[in-house]
Amino acid sequence: MKLGLVVNNVLTEKADYTTTLIAMSAMSRGHQVWYIGLDRLSYAKSDRVCVKALSVPPHNYHSHKTFIRALHSDKAIEQLITLDELDILWLRNDPAEDIIKRPWARLAGINFARLAMRHGVLVLNDPDGLNTADNKIYLQSFPEAVRPRAIITRDPEDIKYFISQEGGYAVLKPLAGSGGHNVFLITPEEKVNLNQIIEVISQEDFIIAQEYLPKAVKGDTRLFLVNGQLLKDKNKIAALHRYRKSDDDDMRSNITAGATAKQATVSKEMLKIAEIVRPRLVQDGLFFVGLDIVGDKLMEINVFSPGGLDSCEKFEKAKFTQQVIIALERKVDYIRHYQRDFINKEMAML
Repeated sequence: MKLGLVVNNVLTEKADYTTTLIAMSAMSRGHQVWYIGLDRLSYAKSDRVCVKALSVPPHNYHSHKTFIRALHSDKAIEQLITLDELDILWLRNDPAEDIIKRPWARLAGINFARLAMRHGVLVLNDPDGLNTADNKIYLQSFPEAVRPRAIITRDPEDIKYFISQEGGYAVLKPLAGSGGHNVFLITPEEKVNLNQIIEVISQEDFIIAQEYLPKAVKGDTRLFLVNGQLLKDKNKIAALHRYRKSDDDDMRSNITAGATAKQATVSKEMLKIAEIVRPRLVQDGLFFVGLDIVGDKLMEINVFSPGGLDSCEKFEKAKFTQQVIIALERKVDYIRHYQRDFINKEMAML
């Protein structure tokens, strides 16, 4: 299998990234893996997408740090390839990271991937599905029973009215974004800063005013889904609980915002949410997804680059990433049987 992993910037990849686990697991099973930075993509006259891709020298890498050092070293293999040489192109870049400093890069992965699809390359997650789920409005397309109450607006008065209806408590955040960027908990005591908070968020996007769930103080649980099903290794479920430090007033549960991960207890409510959202994920061709859950509510869906799989493997002593690669291998077998004649969105979920 020839696997291409699209990332924001190859040089900023880290040892503990889930993309690193994916690459190492694929290589350990004898597959060829190429890292593709967004700035290296180009469209050629031959109706092909070309890229100067990077790979690490063949080696039995036991350490994630050693693997990343090899990727960032002068020993890394750089080669000009066309995307149609690949079996699978996996979009692991996060558009939210490029909104401010590299707006040209935000949708580059999706747009170039669509060109690759025309030549029978399987793209994960499906580009049209990613485009649909590009911001937090996507959460509103799921049944009301599984998501918090919310409004999306740029009108300060509407936001203030919503907060008053919620008893003075709400979470405000931008429509697009990740890693807990510009996420604020509003309390009755925070009213004095409300206008300033609204101004800060509205400078970059629409504002989501969302019901505050008290259980969020204890963090959230991330579940990983593959092909619309819970990612499992034997009977173990890929999940982790993310919580903020007790001496910190930051409510965000994102690891990138300084939160901590621990082993999760997966409740019946969480399993029910995963089952309820499954049909829509399958319909949209979203192969690999992270569900962030608080209590019995789905707070966010990460469809671009859900991270934390390394922690799941450590906590559960399981090989979840290997199961992901096995799922990819199965798809490649299907593609070869049908000689690359398939519907991307359907193949993404088989």
